Amino acid sequence: MRPLEADDDAFILELVNDADFIRHIGDREVRDLADARRYIEKCRATCDADGHGLYRVSLEPGGERAGICGLLRRPYLSDPDIGFAFLPGFRGRGYAFECASAVVAHALGPLGMTRILAIVSPANAASIGLLGKIGLVYVRTILPPGERTTVNLYSSDGTAPEPVSVRGSGAA
Repeated sequence: MRPLEADDDAFILELVNDADFIRHIGDREVRDLADARRYIEKCRATCDADGHGLYRVSLEPGGERAGICGLLRRPYLSDPDIGFAFLPGFRGRGYAFECASAVVAHALGPLGMTRILAIVSPANAASIGLLGKIGLVYVRTILPPGERTTVNLYSSDGTAPEPVSVRGSGAA
């Protein structure tokens, strides 16, 4: 895993336009390489500001790009949430579990966080299963600001965070 860089633009363009990404995560309106570079810059700015963010997952250093995984700071959640997405050819092979487990262990260990959250589409059975495998438990259903559909909220400590009042989501 390493931070996203400008040369990941073609990979990001492919990933965020995958039908499953759009169905379960949402349309990020990334239509060309310039949009992909802006998406990467937004992710990098979050990483620089919070000390964590989304990272590119490759099979080996400098190897084939497989997906993204990391911690996001959503303004409507009180704690960081874990996010992950993989290209179709890399799903169901254990890569997401390996990366997500490492992210949670690092967050709750060296980073000193006390709780990690996750949001997931209720129809995304694969991600729901993975969240359970990495120790997150369902706490409630929420409607994120500016969204029309609800998501399930999961927590590493089994408790529901207090709602945070915001304008818009600003999520990557």
